[in-house]
Amino acid sequence: MKTGDPIVFVVEDDSSMREALTDLITSVGFLVEPFKSAREFLEHRRSDAPACLVLDVRLPGLSGLDLQRELVRTEAPIPIIFITGHGDIPMSVRAIKEGAVDFLAKPFRDQDLLDAIQHALEIDRAARQERTIVTGVRRRYESLTKREREVMRLVVSGLLNKQIAGELGSSEVTVKMHRGQVMRKMKAQSLVQLVRMSEKIGITSEAAPPDQ
Repeated sequence: MKTGDPIVFVVEDDSSMREALTDLITSVGFLVEPFKSAREFLEHRRSDAPACLVLDVRLPGLSGLDLQRELVRTEAPIPIIFITGHGDIPMSVRAIKEGAVDFLAKPFRDQDLLDAIQHALEIDRAARQERTIVTGVRRRYESLTKREREVMRLVVSGLLNKQIAGELGSSEVTVKMHRGQVMRKMKAQSLVQLVRMSEKIGITSEAAPPDQ
């Protein structure tokens, strides 16, 4: 496996089940990292690669649902596939509502798990790509001067140069110059593209995004 290849984490306290899951997932070419508890997984340093988590609901100590809540609060949550031998509908609904990709009751078909893993990895790849895009947009936004940020906020709210000049007590020529600088620094080819960028980093017509 190369650095950056996808990883499937397995958290299962039953050693025979953990070994069976590891063998199954490895058999189709994925790198697998197994853990016997939620706490052990949390203490593990994850590599920066597409990943998903196959997670038993009922675990000693921190439960699978507790672990899910912990991970949801992180900046880079991981897609979760729950497995359980004791699942019920309310538990399943709760897990899905909190972001689980799938919820499989034991015994489940091997192919159902493998399909869920493939789907979860696709979700994580897309999320990683989006985070990379947002990071780039925010970096470009932070390169703007205070006045350029003010102009950008008013531009994406739909105001014309003349109206922005009135809002800022500036000349239309000056606003046009700042607007050009904003488009250049943000690498926006059109107003629509600039608006989409602003949405990604939380800029509205009311306020700039919070400092990070």
